[in-house]
Parts: sequence; structure tokens; C-alpha cells
Amino acid sequence: MAIELALLLVLATLWGASYTFIRLGVATIPPVTLIAARTLIAGLLLIVIMGWRGIRLPADAATWRRFLFQACLNSVIPWTMLAWGERALDAGLATILNSTSPIFTFFLTLAVTHHETLTPRKLLGVGAGMAGICLIVGVQGLGGLGEQLVSQVVTVLAAICYAGAAIFGRGFKGLDPMAPAAGSLLCGAAILIPVSLAVDRPWTLAPSMSSIWALLALAVFSTALAFVIYFRLIQTLGSVGTTAQAYLRVPIGVAVGVVFLGETLSATAWIGLGCVVIGVAAMTIPARKAAISAAGRFS
Repeated sequence: MAIELALLLVLATLWGASYTFIRLGVATIPPVTLIAARTLIAGLLLIVIMGWRGIRLPADAATWRRFLFQACLNSVIPWTMLAWGERALDAGLATILNSTSPIFTFFLTLAVTHHETLTPRKLLGVGAGMAGICLIVGVQGLGGLGEQLVSQVVTVLAAICYAGAAIFGRGFKGLDPMAPAAGSLLCGAAILIPVSLAVDRPWTLAPSMSSIWALLALAVFSTALAFVIYFRLIQTLGSVGTTAQAYLRVPIGVAVGVVFLGETLSATAWIGLGCVVIGVAAMTIPARKAAISAAGRFS
């Protein structure tokens, strides 16, 4: 159990650090090219790992169409939005806004799939999370910081895409969890690479070494390695236990930005951070009975 909890902390750190890697990457690499390279490198690494484990990707066209749709929701659109937004936003602020996906997942499941019920705890989570978003986006927008407002809204929209991907991803239950991850990453690369070649002309770019190292860290550690850890935890801790990284990565992501990028948060953003952590925790921590039951299973 101690190993699994350590891996959970590693996963939260890898995903929390991804916002700093993106911030460093987009300094000299355009967003589309950055995400195209991220998806390609991570997808190929996962294919190698799957080959080592003896797992094959499905060959039927119907599954690959689902991979393509999942790629749009889970990587192509939100990762590009996030990279574009972080050209203007600090990594810490992007971490807070983008970590609200469990709240939007609840909204979508309540409206579309109807398998969620509005309990008092979830109502608290929704209220706290939305209050955090309003404190960060609304107050800064009213304060005349319009140059960041669009980036903030785009970052929140990326979180909504993640929510849609989480719901659609429930349809891959018959596959090894790494298959849709690798398949969707490769589909994402197939979409983004032609766009990158046409729009950014990457052969004309002169990225800095810090951006190149950030890209490699983003692809290898925060994507490929993180997915491997994630799928192991799904099997050992279960889906509910693994979602704990959702609220762990918020303070970790902010701390990484503060330590390595010298970022600071306004008083309003700190309050918003607290609201978002409370909201995401309320949406992801299991109810007391379930938690006690899970503790009994893993003790």
C-alpha cells in the first residue's frame, strides 16, 4: 500500500509539473508544434511499452474512430488550448484553472448520462470550485487585466474538454487501459503534425535548449511515464482512489511554478486555489463508508 501511495504522489507531481514544462516549452516553440511533438513522442513510447508487455492495439476501424474522437477531447483540443493559454498565464494559475475538470465532469454526467446524483457534498464541491474560478477569472477580468482574460477562459474550456473525454472514455472498458491512451495519442499526432508543418513550419524554428528539455520532460515523464503509473494505480487503488491525484496536483503544480519559475500568486488567486482544492477534493474523495471499506481492502 505504501508503494501505491508513493506512486500516487509521483503521478500528481508529474502531472502538476506538466504546466511548468508547457510554460517553458511555449517560450520558443509554438503551441501546435509543442503538442504535436508531445503526442508523437509519448504515443511511440507507449507503443514500445505495450510491445514489451505483449499488448496489441486493436485493428478494427470502429475502435480507431473512437480513438480519434477521444484524441480530440483529451489531447488535441485541450492540450493545444492549454499551451496557447500559457503563453500569457503563469503555470500556477493554469494549474488551478485546468484542475477543475472533475467539477465539469459532474455537470456533464448530471446532464447527459444521468448517473450522478446531487449530494450535499458534491453540491459543496461544485459551489467551491465555481467560486474559485470566478475569483480568479472574474476579479482579474474586472480589474482590467483583459490581456489574460481570454487565456483564462481558454484554460477553463480545456478542463471542460477533459470532462467530456472522461465520460467518453468509459466506453473503452473492454480494452487494456494503455490501448486507448496510446491509440488516442497517435491519432492526436496524426492530426497535429500536418497542422504544425503547414502553420508553424517547424524546420524554421530555433527553440531554446530549455524549451527542448521541457518538451522532452513533458512527453516522457508527464505523459508516457504518467500514463503507465496511472494505469497501474487504476488496477491497484481503483478509479476512485486514483482520482486523489486531481486535488494533490493543484498545490504541487503551483509549488513547482513558484520554485522553478519564480511565480507568485495574488491574494485572490490564493483564495481561488483554496476553493478549487476544496471543490475538487469534495468531488473526488469517496464517501466515508466507501473510504472505510477501501481502507479495509488495502490494509
